Amino acid sequence: MNSRLVVTFTTLIVFLVAALAVPLGLAYASHRTNRLLLDRRADATRFAELADQAARDDDHTGLIAEINRYAELYGAAIRVRDRDGSLRLSAGSFESDDREALRLALSGRTTEDLPTISPFGPASVLLAEPAGRDAQITGVVLLQAPTDRARLDVSLVWGALALGALVALAYSVLAARRLARWILRPVTELDRTTQAIAQGRLDARAHPGVGPTELRRLEERFNAMADAVAGAMERQRAFVADASHELRTPLTVLGLRLENLEPHLRGEGTVEFEEAMAELDRLALLVEDLLALAKVEAGAGVEGKDVSLAPRLGVWREVYAAAGVRLVADISEMSVVPEAAARIADIALDNAQKFVPRGGTVTVCLEDGVLRVADDGPGLSEEERSEALGRFWRSGSHANVPGSGLGLAIAAELARACGATLRLLPAEPHGLVVELQLLSHP
Repeated sequence: MNSRLVVTFTTLIVFLVAALAVPLGLAYASHRTNRLLLDRRADATRFAELADQAARDDDHTGLIAEINRYAELYGAAIRVRDRDGSLRLSAGSFESDDREALRLALSGRTTEDLPTISPFGPASVLLAEPAGRDAQITGVVLLQAPTDRARLDVSLVWGALALGALVALAYSVLAARRLARWILRPVTELDRTTQAIAQGRLDARAHPGVGPTELRRLEERFNAMADAVAGAMERQRAFVADASHELRTPLTVLGLRLENLEPHLRGEGTVEFEEAMAELDRLALLVEDLLALAKVEAGAGVEGKDVSLAPRLGVWREVYAAAGVRLVADISEMSVVPEAAARIADIALDNAQKFVPRGGTVTVCLEDGVLRVADDGPGLSEEERSEALGRFWRSGSHANVPGSGLGLAIAAELARACGATLRLLPAEPHGLVVELQLLSHP
């Protein structure tokens, strides 16, 4: 956007400078051409008078001396022809075709205009002046004058105009860049702020103060909108956290009361009691996951220290061994990861031990800052993988597997909060890979 504005402003300025400089240059060239015409026509008129007097007196001695001295002094060429067109006198090297000029002069017409002088030419101009009085034309004087001095004057003026135009253009481009930056400063500030908010920094705000009034007003309204959205999200998080926290005690009390009722149940109520306790456990797990998700979204526990994965994997080996699943860890004892990454690994391992059948294998490896947890279980389809990071999502084929549907959502929030990238990939020939690209790694 900044480049387009600068190009637009610069193009307009170029047209404006050209609209001023080109007419001035052409006007001076025309003025210098007219001045050359007047100067040389005065000389041609003087020679025409001398030629007429010489023709009447039949004495061309003075005329010859004059045209030779003039041709030598000014580098010009002069021809004097009779009224029948025959050449009477000549001085200098005459190169122009004088037939048209001779015809006009013999008809009594003098040269009224010349080609416009420019730095590129013409090298000389031809003037014709009839000799004689009234209708009695005794001959014609043809004057070929060089234009070196006139072309030099035009070149100097055009060069000065070009230099002035370039200086004006340079300053104008500088002004256009500053103007574009001034106009786009609020837009740049809004872009920076929206990027920061998208990265999870909900407290980021634009700083109005520079730029057009309309865009500054837009920044203020954007800040107000961001405050309202952040406030609503904070209230939502607080509600989820408070509700989850407050529900833990009633659920614990309810579980105790149900357990106290168990000795008083008859045999036929045992099944219903066990189902009720299972639902109560699922509800308690859901509350715990909601509370964990609310804490992660609030940033609690995300900026933890680096921890080693090896001790955690030792605990998970016992769990996997009890479930009949093999856990293979390609992790160095010295390898450490952020605490948030270790929690994500726990979530991935917990999910894997639920879905991988007995005899299956789960592999954990850390290489070049990429933590991978791969299993050879049933896996997920491409569509399911794209939805699995959402909250409360559960695959239709796994409806009977214990869980709240918040595990991967919590993992995604942890990854976002610590600046990592979480992806779900297919394993070969079947299974699921949870891949975490860390922002930085030891």
